[in-house]
Amino acid sequence: MPPKIFINICRHTTNNEDNQLSNLQTNFAGINSPNPFWLASAPPTDKEYNVTRALKDGWGGVVWKTLGLDPHIVNVNGPRYGAVWGRDRSLLGLNNIELITDRPLEKNLQEIKSVKRNFPDRALVVSLMVPCEEDAWKKILPMVEDTNADGVELNFGCPHGMSERGMGSAVGQVPEYISMVTRWVKDNTRMPVIVKLTPNITDVRYPARAALNGGADAVSLINTISSITSVNLDTFSPEPSIDGKGTHGGYCGPAVKPIALNMVAEIARDQETAGLPISGIGGITNWRDAAEFILLGSGSVQVCTAAMTFGFKIIAELTSGLELWMEQKGFDRIEDFQGRAVGNVTDWQYLNLNYITKARINQDLCIKCGRCYAVCEDTSHQAIAINEGRTFEVIDEECVACNLCVNVCPVDNCITMEQLQEGDYDKRTGQPVIDTYSNWTQHPNNVLACTEEQE
Repeated sequence: MPPKIFINICRHTTNNEDNQLSNLQTNFAGINSPNPFWLASAPPTDKEYNVTRALKDGWGGVVWKTLGLDPHIVNVNGPRYGAVWGRDRSLLGLNNIELITDRPLEKNLQEIKSVKRNFPDRALVVSLMVPCEEDAWKKILPMVEDTNADGVELNFGCPHGMSERGMGSAVGQVPEYISMVTRWVKDNTRMPVIVKLTPNITDVRYPARAALNGGADAVSLINTISSITSVNLDTFSPEPSIDGKGTHGGYCGPAVKPIALNMVAEIARDQETAGLPISGIGGITNWRDAAEFILLGSGSVQVCTAAMTFGFKIIAELTSGLELWMEQKGFDRIEDFQGRAVGNVTDWQYLNLNYITKARINQDLCIKCGRCYAVCEDTSHQAIAINEGRTFEVIDEECVACNLCVNVCPVDNCITMEQLQEGDYDKRTGQPVIDTYSNWTQHPNNVLACTEEQE
């Protein structure tokens, strides 16, 4: 049975011609594409056959699977992927131990040239990873330029296999190396240069700044997260297991989306990197995910795990869903909403501590499962009472509006958070709701007021 994500496509794509759809065309760092959805550098972009099928299905562009100069790259012939599933067997995360392409460089270059010739309106970016030597970059860049590719993506993110050889995240974790290599590339190519960043670092702003200082035209993130997804309880070997042994791999998929969104936002709102084009990557599974990345500043989005889970035709849901949402919001172009959420991302100390909400339970929707009561009673603030007839009621004096009950309730909108208005009495604190303040503004009525120096 096809995934549910395709169910509503026909209603939107068969509208009358008078109902004009929003324009999804993008210009990312000088690279044009008919929509912002690119396939990320990964197995789906490893060869002309795959890429051609994807572009025929409507993808706006692809980042070709990473090329290198080493002719002796050999991928494992055993399992390459490990997985984390939800209780319904939905794929939450995928771990891979695959290296860069093990196909001949010349063959890849020929196919890239062929694809670009056949699809001149699509974005075609080539991912590259070579030793940290200027001569190596000088050697491979002219070969890529000869394919008429639109740009290059420097793979400074791969956390396994190649990093042990001094490439991938071994470069991406050292800002000085990022600047140095990026400068080498910019000095030796006419193509736009995108630097792909590793998430396996404490503060992603520093490598982003380094890429910008090296002359990068854009950054893409996140690459995969170094991980071991599971251990086989019979063989005692990490999965995927190769002849009884396992290794850390790169983790991707829906589970990494929150990490990716945060890192994208950090770069978008950093004073030094604000305005630097960002290609968002990490767990983009549906059009909503893509809209969130774009709202946080991404100019294009790259997809991998969703394509590997549902196939290339998922692009129909991605484009039609985003178009419909844009129409409903009154956005004509991607640029109309790109980055609009960045200004609403702040540091904790600037949050309004006088924004007060309380949980409310809709008795008409409640199925009396008791999950809200159990988790609040056992692990939170004992703010839900169980009454006669197994009905549940919020105790305002104890409710801290933590939202846990909303998140565990199996019924959509059964439990909601209701904001108290200015002048309302907060039974928990015994204080009326007053003007807005945060703990960093030192409001006279704020007993939590402090300064950065006091922390």
